[in-house]
Order: sequence, then structure tokens, then C-alpha cells
Amino acid sequence: MAKVIRQLDDEALEKPFNKQQFVRLLGYMKPFKKQIALSLVLMVIAMGCSLASPYLMSRAIGDMEAQAMEALPWLLGGMVAVAVIGSLCTRQRIRWMDTAGRKAIAKLREDLFAHIQNMSFSFFDTRSAGKLLVRVINDVNSLNDLFTNGIVNVLIDTLTMVMLLVIMFLVNWKLTLIGMCILPLLLLVLFKLKRVMRLRWQRFRVKNSTMNGYLHESLTGMRVTEAFVREDENADTFRNVNNDIRKTWMQAVTINNIFWPALDLTGSIGTVLVYIFGVRFMQADGLLLADLLLLLWYLGRFWEPLNTLSNFYNNVLTATASMERIFEIMDTQSDIQDKPGAEPMPPIEGRVTFDHVSFSYDREKTVLRDVSFDIPAGKTIALVGPTGAGKSTIVNLLSRFYDATEGRVLIDGHDVRDMQLKTMRKQMSVMMQDSFIFSGTIMDNIRYGRLDATDEEVIEAAKTVCAHEFIMEMPQGYQTEVNERGSSLSQGQRQLISFARALLNDPKILILDEATSSIDTRTEMLIQKALERLLKNRSSFVIAHRLSTIRNADLIMVVQDGRIVERGNHDELIKLPGGHYRGLCEAQYRFMTQDAK
Repeated sequence: MAKVIRQLDDEALEKPFNKQQFVRLLGYMKPFKKQIALSLVLMVIAMGCSLASPYLMSRAIGDMEAQAMEALPWLLGGMVAVAVIGSLCTRQRIRWMDTAGRKAIAKLREDLFAHIQNMSFSFFDTRSAGKLLVRVINDVNSLNDLFTNGIVNVLIDTLTMVMLLVIMFLVNWKLTLIGMCILPLLLLVLFKLKRVMRLRWQRFRVKNSTMNGYLHESLTGMRVTEAFVREDENADTFRNVNNDIRKTWMQAVTINNIFWPALDLTGSIGTVLVYIFGVRFMQADGLLLADLLLLLWYLGRFWEPLNTLSNFYNNVLTATASMERIFEIMDTQSDIQDKPGAEPMPPIEGRVTFDHVSFSYDREKTVLRDVSFDIPAGKTIALVGPTGAGKSTIVNLLSRFYDATEGRVLIDGHDVRDMQLKTMRKQMSVMMQDSFIFSGTIMDNIRYGRLDATDEEVIEAAKTVCAHEFIMEMPQGYQTEVNERGSSLSQGQRQLISFARALLNDPKILILDEATSSIDTRTEMLIQKALERLLKNRSSFVIAHRLSTIRNADLIMVVQDGRIVERGNHDELIKLPGGHYRGLCEAQYRFMTQDAK
């Protein structure tokens, strides 16, 4: 596990800022151009109100100093009015932008999930579920502030700073230059720190992803952990991962904490200088007290948007790491996808042809070597052989979970790579050895592949595979809620429900990959007649270690080291002296005999 964590940490290598990706991210706000435009209008009004208030205050002070009280009520009333108008505009602007940002975030998350749903098996072979979970939840959530208020706030603060500078120069350009004299030094510090800040936020995101991936793996494998008494070791590993997150977080915020005191110090120095020189200007140049106070007020306001802009820059740095990780997934193309101009698969009869098919998962170690066969429609084909021989790979290629490295896989004479994937898979049903049960009712799980099936059809499918009896013994029968992955069911019950789900789809090609591995012998005997009836006039590929399950298959193919070394029915293969199939039968018979003793 420590080695895996180190490999995940290698992802923290710094990448250059991708402007194209940032523009692409902002593209999710395009559908809300109207709300953004109206928000900008309200922003300008609110900003004008905010800047007008200190001006009115300074004029009121000037009038009081000059003993001119006639306009004072109007000035005070104007201050109240601009405060109310600015507050209402800000409230509505925040509401519009928050709504637009939330919808943009939801659309981004939907696009990311839809993309992951369409990825091939090879994609999930190299990525843990925990890391993908982080992409869809944590990384997308980290963009929330950027979408809801960040972008508009940048416009507000930038325009505010420009207007403040213009007003301050109009009031007294000399004092404005004095107050701004230290600003270049602050910008230099920010420029020097930005690369380190971005790298440290990237590392924090990767460490966080590592923890989520490890946590998901640990919770999923909790039964194995307790069976092998690994609780203490796992706790130590989690403690190390958690400490790494704390350290990288502290390293990131330490850099941030360098900037904020520098900003406060700059503002304080600028204010002190304006005080010192302002008093001199009042004595020498006749500067009015009201103008000095107005300038000091605006100077104090000048540092606020600069502070917000710096905070936005930090948000951008944080969001950039998430943005890169999100678009890394979305830009990953599935190995299995429809060709341009792919045609819908016509109704399948069930003829299956492998034409000199070879396959390798990693392009280095060959799993299948020059496999060829031509199976007429409506036949039951059994694949037997030792573990790792290539049996599951054959049915994976037939389902087009992977594409052949060499050769062709054809259904009814159509190359599966030339047909639309969804129209082909809708006419097939696959039951894997690992029976996955979703959270929900038993009825919903059986209906998963065919949502328009009636309750009666669901019950009939369950009866056919001998699942009806144990389902009716559940507290609410078919409406019984099952936990995630069906933890409240036995392995055999989960496989029977999966079997009913596959059969309900009424497929033309049925694939059973070790479908009866966890069903007891009595249940297996009960479903044999049902299987014979269901497999009739249906092309079926059955993988089973129990040779009794496939004894009546029309054709048995023995797979050894990626090749088909024997083929024929049971009676033909059992007669071959020294044959692989005969050896498997004899070995299983000896095992059953010893077990009986």
C-alpha cells in the first residue's frame, strides 16, 4: 500500500497553467449570459453607491466645517438612499450568480459522470473507484466559489480599483502617488510566490485524492481486513496518509499567510505616508480636511479589492488543480467507442464467429492466440479450462468490453467494431461471476436491464431461476430493500437475482461467466431444466468449473494457454485418451470422491 501511495504522490508534479482549459471551464457559464449581464449591471450600480457614500460624507463634513447646514439633510438622506440601493443590488446580484454558478457546477458534474459511464473496462482497470469519486465530488465542489461569485467579484474589484484610483488622482494626485509608492513591491512578492503556491495546492489535491482512494478501498474490503486482523496496520497507514494531508495543507496555507501580512503592511505604510504628507499639504498647499479624509477613506477601500483579488488568485490556484484533474478524465477517450458512421445492429439471430482473434490487455503479454470458431445461432457453447486460460477474455471480446488486438469478432457476419455498441449490447445479457446488487428493492434489481418489464414478468423470471421462493421469504418480498452490493443477501442469492436480471432481458445471446459458482448443488439441479428451456433457440456461452453444468452443451471448447486445444460435445471429448477435457473430468471426479469420504 505504501508503494501505491508513493505512486499517487508522483501525480503532484507541477504542470503549466492551461489557459485553454480555463476558458473551457468558463464555457459552462455561457448558458447564463443573461443572468451574468444583469448581474454586471447591478454590480456597477452597487459599486457606484459604495463609492458615492464616502463622497457624500466628505461633503457633509466640509459643509459643517464651513457652517453651511442647508444641504446637510439632503446629503445625509442621500447616504441612506445609496446604502439601501447598493444593498438591494448586491443581494439580487449574489442570488442570480449563485443560481447560475450552481447550475453550471451541476452540468459539469453531469458531463463528468456521463463520460465516466461510457468508458471502457480498460479505463477502470487502471483507476480506483475512490479516485474517480474524488473527481466527481470533491474536485467539482472545489470549483463552486469560482463559478458562483469569484468571476463576478474579480470584475467588481478590478473596476472598483480603477475607479478609486481615478477619484483619488482627481482629489490629490500627489498624495495618491505617495500612498501607492509601495504597491510595486507587493506585486513583486505576489509574483515570486505564485509558482510555489500553485505547486503546493496541487500536492494537497493529490494527497486528498490518495486518502479518499485508500478510504474507499479499506471500507470495501472491511471483511477481509477483519478476517486477517489487519485493523492496526490499516490504521497506521491511514494515519500516515492523514498526516501527509495535514502537512501539505499547512505548507500551502503557510505561503498564503505570508501574503496577507505583506498586504496589511503595505496598506498601513501607504496610509501613514498619506497622513504625514497630507498634514504638510494642509499647511503649505491649503488641502482641505474633507479632501484628506476622503482620500484616506478611498485609500483604505483600495486595499480591500486588492485583498479580494489576491484571495481570488488563491482560489484560482486551488481550482486549477481540480480543473486539470477533471478535464484529464473528460479528455481521456474510451478504447471502446462507435466508429464514425457506425450502423445500428439489426435484430440478432445469434451466429458468432471468431476470425483468427488474438488479444493482449497490455500489448505485451498475449492472452488469446489465433482463436477461430464459427458457432451457428441457437447453440449452447461451453468454455472450460484452467484459471487464466482465456475463457473470460473470449466472452469479454464477444460483449465488446475490449477490442481484439488482431482478427475479427463477428455476430451474424457483422464485425462488432462496425456496429453501434448500445444497439448490440441491448440484445445480449451478461452475468458475471461477481454478482453486483444495487441498493434498492429486489424488484428494481431484477428489472435493472429492462425498465419496462411488468411485475408479472419479473416474478416469472425469478421463478424460472428458482429465486422466487427465497424472495417471498424476505420481509417485504420483491419490495424488500437490499443494501449496497447486496450485503444482506448470501452470495448464492445475489447470483440468482443477477441470473433473473439477465434472463428478463430476453437476450438473443446469453453469457454466463461462472454463473453457478456460488449456487449449492441442490439449487443447481433445480435450475437445470429451467436453463435447458431458456437456452433453447438462444446462442449461449457458458463458463463453468463444474463440468456437470455444461455436460449437455452443444459444443464444448477447451481453452489452454490462450488457445482452443479441444472442441466437441461431452461424449466426443471424454473418449479422447489423454485429452484435456477428460483430464478435467477425472480430476473433478476424484475430488468429489475424496470429499464424499
